[in-house]
Amino acid sequence: MTLHLSRRQLIAAAGTLAGGGAAAVAGTGEAMAATDAEIRKLFDRRSEAFRTKDIEAVMSVYAPDIVYFDLVPPLRYAGAPALRARFLDWFGRWKSAIGQELRDVNVVAGGDVAAAHMLIRTSGTLKDGRQVGYWVRTSNACQRLNKGWLITHEHVSLPVDMKTGRGVMDLMP
Repeated sequence: MTLHLSRRQLIAAAGTLAGGGAAAVAGTGEAMAATDAEIRKLFDRRSEAFRTKDIEAVMSVYAPDIVYFDLVPPLRYAGAPALRARFLDWFGRWKSAIGQELRDVNVVAGGDVAAAHMLIRTSGTLKDGRQVGYWVRTSNACQRLNKGWLITHEHVSLPVDMKTGRGVMDLMP
């Protein structure tokens, strides 16, 4: 899937995200607020689906041709079947529900496309009994399709300690 944005839309989106604001490229203030609310609801649905490990609900927020950059190899997961397999593997590692706390959600949208970035805290108990809780950085590209807003790209990352080459999982916002 290729998204076509004008130079003006790209510059406005980049500027808004860099500034940490939420805005729409074109439209009224009411349309901007409605789109922002729709995108945030999409992310809330994703978090609830992760919490309950409901694979059908999880997959319902992602486009069929999703490209997903995760914390773990490979470099990318391309397409819904690959992402479904990844999430099922991840769900199987948890004894408890998977906690999801979103913070600092920033959305910029124009027409039928949107970009967002946020911090997400994942927490719970793994099957081996370890309690975990860590913050990740997440960026999303979304598109409004016949089924409403869907995530077309997601990038999840951790800061890396350059001396050790290890991800840093104990940072707090």
